[in-house]
Amino acid sequence: MDLSRRDFIKTSGNAFTGTALGGLASVGASLAPILAQAQELRIKHAKATPSVCPYCSVGCATLVHTVEGKIVNIEGDPRSPHNEGTLCPKGAAIYQLHVNPNRPTKVLHRAPGATEWEVWDLDRAIDRVAALVKKTRDETFVERLESGKVVNVTTGIFSLGGATLDNEWNHIQQKVMRGLGVVAIENQARI
Repeated sequence: MDLSRRDFIKTSGNAFTGTALGGLASVGASLAPILAQAQELRIKHAKATPSVCPYCSVGCATLVHTVEGKIVNIEGDPRSPHNEGTLCPKGAAIYQLHVNPNRPTKVLHRAPGATEWEVWDLDRAIDRVAALVKKTRDETFVERLESGKVVNVTTGIFSLGGATLDNEWNHIQQKVMRGLGVVAIENQARI
């Protein structure tokens, strides 16, 4: 086994730290005050704003910590009777929803029959989607059944929501789809 000097130092440091913490725990030393102090220092000058997790319909309370208007931390609100300060894995990742340098800001589009992807800005992509939705709705809209009953539906559009979408988006999606006359609305969480 080849062990570099750097790997030896890392391994030794980790072993020492583990041994030291284990020794403290075995003699009954509590690290809780130190952890609490570290937590307090992390958000000491931040403004805490109560909010709600944007994902499922449980409505877990969160505290959004901001410094000069920039989000620095999001955590569960311990005052909440629903979640008592805890968050599920998806809720615990809310910070990444807001602050993520890897978040896509462009759209990849491949035209029918094309072999290469084309980079579009969001405005162009949204305009294209809107035009296709309008075209499909106009072509498939049914105002009345043969019996004369008014139905106002479009049968050519299907909407599929997802559990990773927040509740505000799902609400808006329902309103828009119903307004277009779409009746085939489903959610991934039920499938």
